Amino acid sequence: MTDREEMTIAPNGEPMELQPKWRRDFPVDWPQDHYVARRDFTKFMVLTSFAFLAGQAWIVLQNLLRQRRGVPPLRRIAGIGQLPVGGSLAFNYPGEHDTCLLVRIGDDSYVAFDQRCTHLSCAVIPEPERGRFLCPCHNGWFDIETGKPLAGPPRRPLARIRLEIVNDEIYAAGVELSTI
Repeated sequence: MTDREEMTIAPNGEPMELQPKWRRDFPVDWPQDHYVARRDFTKFMVLTSFAFLAGQAWIVLQNLLRQRRGVPPLRRIAGIGQLPVGGSLAFNYPGEHDTCLLVRIGDDSYVAFDQRCTHLSCAVIPEPERGRFLCPCHNGWFDIETGKPLAGPPRRPLARIRLEIVNDEIYAAGVELSTI
C-alpha cells in the first residue's frame, strides 16, 4: 500500500499508466504543489510583520524629523493698503512651489490659506462676495474665514497660513493644519 502523501496525482486524475510519456517523465504532484508547510507559512508571516514594523518606524522617524525642522521663516506678502476689500493675492509659502491665497475680507481683516483643495489638490478660487472658496474640479466650497468645507467632496479644511502685521506689512508666519 502506498502512502497518500507520497502518491502523485496527475492533473486529469487518471492513473499514471494511462498518462502520456512526457507526463510520466515530469510528473506534477498537484496536492503537494499546493501544500504550504508550517515553517514556510511562519517565515512568510514573520517577514510580512517585519515589513509592517519597518513601515511604521519610517513614519515615526519622518514625523520626528518634520517636528525638528523648526519654525518656517517670516515672508512678506503685501502691504496693508495694497489689496482692496474683497481682493486676493497669490503668494508662495513656505516653499517656492506652495501656492497660497491672501484675501482681504474686511477693512482690517485678512485671511490666508493654502490654495490646494484638500480633496484632489485642485486650485481653489476665492469668492469673497459669497464668503467662500470654490474648488471648480468637483464643486467643493470652503468657508472663507475658517477654511472649513461647506459643500462637495472635500472633508478636511484648507491649511491656514498664520499672518502677522508688522509696520503696515503683512507677513506669512507659519502653517496651521486643522485636525478636524
